[in-house]
Amino acid sequence: MSGIYVHIPFCKSRCIYCGFYSTTQLARSGEYVDAVCRELAQADWKYKDVSTIYFGGGTPSQLPVASIGKILDAIYKRCDVAEDVEITVEGNPDDMTPEFFAELRGLGVNRLSMGVQSFDDSRLAFLRRRHSSAQALRAVADAKAAGFGNISIDLMFGFPNQTLDEWKRDVDKALTLDVQHLSAYSLMYEEGTALCKMLEDGKISEVTDEASLSMYEYLMDALWSAGFEHYEISNFAKPGYRSRHNSSYWQGIPYLGLGAGAHSYDGGRRWYNPDSLAEYIEGVGNDVDVREYETLTDSERYDEYVMTGLRTCDGVDLDALRTLFGDASYEYCMRNAKPHLDAGRMIVEGSRMRLTRSGLFVSNDVMSDLMNTEGV
Repeated sequence: MSGIYVHIPFCKSRCIYCGFYSTTQLARSGEYVDAVCRELAQADWKYKDVSTIYFGGGTPSQLPVASIGKILDAIYKRCDVAEDVEITVEGNPDDMTPEFFAELRGLGVNRLSMGVQSFDDSRLAFLRRRHSSAQALRAVADAKAAGFGNISIDLMFGFPNQTLDEWKRDVDKALTLDVQHLSAYSLMYEEGTALCKMLEDGKISEVTDEASLSMYEYLMDALWSAGFEHYEISNFAKPGYRSRHNSSYWQGIPYLGLGAGAHSYDGGRRWYNPDSLAEYIEGVGNDVDVREYETLTDSERYDEYVMTGLRTCDGVDLDALRTLFGDASYEYCMRNAKPHLDAGRMIVEGSRMRLTRSGLFVSNDVMSDLMNTEGV
C-alpha cells in the first residue's frame, strides 16, 4: 500500500501566512503538468499499490480540470491503483464552480478539501484570501449538489486580536454545513512569509497562549458534541471519514511526491524536489536528477515513529516500537514518558500509549521529551 502526492504550486495570489512552495506563473502550467507526468514515468518506484492520491498546493483548483485528468491518466497507466482509491483535490472556494465539481466527479475524484480558513470577511481580507464567506458557503452547497459526500474544510484560529466569541462563530458556522471532515490550525508565523514580517515590524501581535488554548478547547468540545472523532491533533472527522492519505503519513506508509517542492518517502529514505518551477521543469525534461536525498538513521526513524504516533488518537504502538527499535529504545521511551504518565498527560491502554486531553495542550513539550537525544 502506498500513496501519491501531487504538488500543484500555482496560485492566483499569495496568502500572507503560507510557507509552502507556490508561484503565480500559471502560464507555465501546461509544461509543468507534462513534467509531472514525465517524473512519474521516470520514477524508480517499487510501491505501485496506490490507495490514495492527493492533489495539494498551491492551489490545485487553479489548474484546468483536464490537466488534473492528464495526471490521473498517467498515474493509472504507471501504477496499480486500488478500486477504492481515495482521490482528494484541494481548492479555493472562489475557483469551485458547479461545472468544476461535475468535471472532477467525471474523473473519479471522490474527496474535496476546501481552504475556507474563516467565515469572517475581514479575517479573509487580512490573510489576502481571494474568496468571501458567501463564496465558501456556496462552494460547499454546490459540491454536495454535484454528489460529493466526502468534503473537508480548513479553518484557522489565533488571529491577532481574535476573541473566543469570534472563533465560536466560525466553528458554529462550519458545523451548519454538515461536512464530513474539518482541519483546524493555529495561525503560524512561518519565517520568510509576509505575516512573519508584519510581526517582526510590530504591525501585529500574536494572540496569547491562553486565548489560543481556549479556542482549541472550544473546538474540541464543539466537534465532539457534533459527532466528530478527534483523530489527529489538528484533524476531526465523522466516523468513517478520516483522511486516508494524511493518515498514511502518520502511519509511516511510503508515498511518492510529484512536482516542484514535493517530498517522497520509501520507509527509510526521503527525497525532495527543488522549490523552483524552472529548476524542476528543466531537470525533469533533461533527465537530470535534481532531488535531494536523506537516509534516516535509526534514531531519526524512532523520533518520527513516536512523534507521528502521538499526534493521533491511536497513539504509539509500544509492542511495535520495541520490535522496530529494540529494548534499549523502548526503555528510553518509557523512562522519559513516566513523568507525563504520572501527571496524566499520557495514558497506556493495552499496548498503546497516547496523549490525554490535557496532554494535547502541551503536545510539543511531551513529544520533545520523548525524542532520542541520547542516541540510544
